[in-house]
Amino acid sequence: MSFENTSTAVKELLYANGIDENMLKEAFALFSGFDIDYADFYFQRTVAESYVLEESIIKTGDYSTDIGVGVRAVSGEKHALAYSDVISKEALFEAIKTVRAIGASAERETTVKVTPKEAERHLYEPINPIELAQTSEKIELVKRLELFARARSPLITQVTAHVASSHDMILIAKMDGTLIGDIRPLVRMGLQVIVRKGDNTQTGFAGGGGRFGLSYFTDSILGNYAAQAVDAAVRNLEAIAAPAGSFPVVLGSGWPGVLLHEAVGHGLEADFIRKGTSVFTGRVSERVASPLVTVIDDGTIVGRRGSLAIDDEGNLAACTTLIDEGVLRGFMHDEMSARLMNLPLTGNGRRESFAHLPMPRMTNTYMLEGETDP
Repeated sequence: MSFENTSTAVKELLYANGIDENMLKEAFALFSGFDIDYADFYFQRTVAESYVLEESIIKTGDYSTDIGVGVRAVSGEKHALAYSDVISKEALFEAIKTVRAIGASAERETTVKVTPKEAERHLYEPINPIELAQTSEKIELVKRLELFARARSPLITQVTAHVASSHDMILIAKMDGTLIGDIRPLVRMGLQVIVRKGDNTQTGFAGGGGRFGLSYFTDSILGNYAAQAVDAAVRNLEAIAAPAGSFPVVLGSGWPGVLLHEAVGHGLEADFIRKGTSVFTGRVSERVASPLVTVIDDGTIVGRRGSLAIDDEGNLAACTTLIDEGVLRGFMHDEMSARLMNLPLTGNGRRESFAHLPMPRMTNTYMLEGETDP
């Protein structure tokens, strides 16, 4: 299956449940006469699978399927969501009747021509990583990861390894006639090790993943994960408590990215800006960090976990400069925040699932590297 067929493949999910483009047009017509600025339907089917190895045996194996549709209507600053875990004409129409009352009745006719579109980027292949590998291959992966870890140090007392895959199919139908879909593969592997020396016990973690198949996890990759986790745990056996106070620090790739995500990234999501709860509210063009700091949110990096051909509102993901050499330049927007703040879309509309409203959230958020010798 080629990327060009992505929308067609996703639409088959609707056809199998008796929904086609004509029915979508009929559904949007139900908003006629209601004061609705815009509305959309979010169809989704997610299949997920995982295995966890502990004490050298597979302790758990999980497989789940989640399917449904969310109907959103927006009027001014108000928005409403109704959802169903069944995809059918009856469920769709009932959800529309539930959310359309968000706006006071008004004489306004809504006519929609449903127009299929294609995502314009090839950031990941529309594969199903669950079906591309046999169960035995997935179990062998976590067993190999454990072997690499145990071979790294005799101080190891416990290894827990996991592998997880998911296949997410979405289709977004919008009030302006847009009909666009995406197929999002995602795989992850990781491990936790426990080492002991005398009465001192320490833990190390490592792992990774992205939007590709399980064949990515070669012995070289697994060996690297094992080395990161085990070496960190062993180093901690000799570690001393960090002193308190303010000190110069050197940031490398890895956990500093998590600190950036939590301490800075969330404050640059536009819903917090619009509500005035972010420390960055009203500070565009002001210096908010050292000139060494440039922060980017980029959903267009090939294969990365946060990358998206389209966001969960059907808009192209983008590369957005948030802080440029210490100066605040902008924020991450979904459709509502961009409209209410009269600013350009950034392709950051994200949904937890069809049962949740979209909100502006991060994709791949990171700080550009500097030029200073560590």
